[in-house]
Amino acid sequence: MDRRLLLVGLSSSALLGLAGCNPPADNSSGGGGATGAPSSGGGGAGGGSGDSIKVGMYGDMTGDTATFGQSMKKGLDLALDEINASPPLGRKLEVVVEDDRGKSDEAVSAVTKLITQDKVQAIIGEVASSNSLAAAPKCQQEKIPMITPASTNPEVTRQGDYIFRICFIDPFQGSVMAKFAFSSLKARKAVILSDLGSDYSKGLSQFFKETFLQLGGQVVAEQSYQKGATDFNAQLNSLKGSNPDVIFVPGYYSEVGTIARQARDLGIKAPMLGGDGWDSPKLFDGAGTALEGCYFSNHYSAESKDERVMKFISAFKAKFAGEVPDAMAALSYDTALLLVDAIKRAGGVESEKLREAIATTKGFAGVTGSITLDEERNAKKPAVVLQIRGKEFKYVETVQP
Repeated sequence: MDRRLLLVGLSSSALLGLAGCNPPADNSSGGGGATGAPSSGGGGAGGGSGDSIKVGMYGDMTGDTATFGQSMKKGLDLALDEINASPPLGRKLEVVVEDDRGKSDEAVSAVTKLITQDKVQAIIGEVASSNSLAAAPKCQQEKIPMITPASTNPEVTRQGDYIFRICFIDPFQGSVMAKFAFSSLKARKAVILSDLGSDYSKGLSQFFKETFLQLGGQVVAEQSYQKGATDFNAQLNSLKGSNPDVIFVPGYYSEVGTIARQARDLGIKAPMLGGDGWDSPKLFDGAGTALEGCYFSNHYSAESKDERVMKFISAFKAKFAGEVPDAMAALSYDTALLLVDAIKRAGGVESEKLREAIATTKGFAGVTGSITLDEERNAKKPAVVLQIRGKEFKYVETVQP
C-alpha cells in the first residue's frame, strides 16, 4: 500500500496545512495505492523542481506505534520551515514520506521505493530498531545515506558505512537504567518483561541485565510477550512470585500501559522502569494511573532550560496547536538539520562526499544535545531519566556517556 506524502519546503503556512496528529486523509485512504499529490501552494516552489534536494522519510504513520512516525514527521516539518527559509546551497529541500505501518517488510518496500522511484539522495528513519535493521541493507547496497533518529539497537549501524544514527545506543541506555535502579532506587532484585520479537527490547534487556548483575544486583526472573498481546496476566503472575524491587519493561508504549494496569490489578507495587520506547502521549491509554511514579530513559526533557531547547519547544507549540514535542519529534528535527549541515560541508549530495560529511560530524549543536559521530557512526550523547507524574514526564537526572 502506497501512503506517500511529498512535502515541499514552502512557507510556514503551506507546511502547517500538511501537518497534524494523523496523516492527511488523501494519504491514508487505503484501497491499495492512494498517493498524496505534491504540494504546490505558497508561491510556486512546486515539488518537481530540478533544483531541489530530495530526501526520503520512512516510519510508522498508521500502525501500532504510529505516534513514532507522526512525531518524526512533525519534527521534520518544523525543520523544513527553517531549512527552506535559507536553503542549503540555494536548493530547497523536498521530503517524500512513506508509511511502513511499523512492519519490517513494509520498511524494506518503503526505502526501495524511495530510492528507485522517488530518487531520494538521503533517507531519514526509522524509529523502531527492527525496521531500521530490515531497511538499512538496501540503503547500504544503493549507497544512499540513511540516518535513523532513534533506533538504539547497536546492530543498526553495523549494516554498513552509509548507515548512521544521532541517538545513543542500548548498551548505554540499558546501563543508565540499571545504574539508576541500583543506585538511586536502591533496588537489589529486578525482573524483566520484554517483547520477544523486538530487537530493541531484546537488546535493552540484555544490557540492563549485564549492568545490574555487575553492580551486585540480581535478576530473579524474566518473562516475554509478543507484540500486539493484550493479556499479560500469566507473565505478571510469574514475576510477582519473585517479589522484585523493580520491573524492567523495555517495550513500546503500545503495550506498556496495559502491562502496568494489569500489574497493579494483580497487586504488584514495584516501580516499573523502561526505555525511550515509552515516550508517547498514547502511553497512558489503558493504563489509568498505573504508571504513576514509574521511570524511563529518554533523549531529552521538555523541562530543560537550555535556550536551544526552549526555542524549539516554543516554535513547535506555535506550529502544532500547543502540543509539547516528544523525543521523537526533537530527534527528527535534529536529524534534518544535521543532514543539511553535512550537505553544506559536502558541497552537494554526491553520495560518497555526503557520506563522508555525515561521518565526520563533530559537536553539532542539537536540541537533544551536542552530536559527535564515532567511528561506528553512533552518537555519543547523554541520556535523561524521567518520572511519570500525572500525565507528565518530569525530569529526574542526566547521565553522561
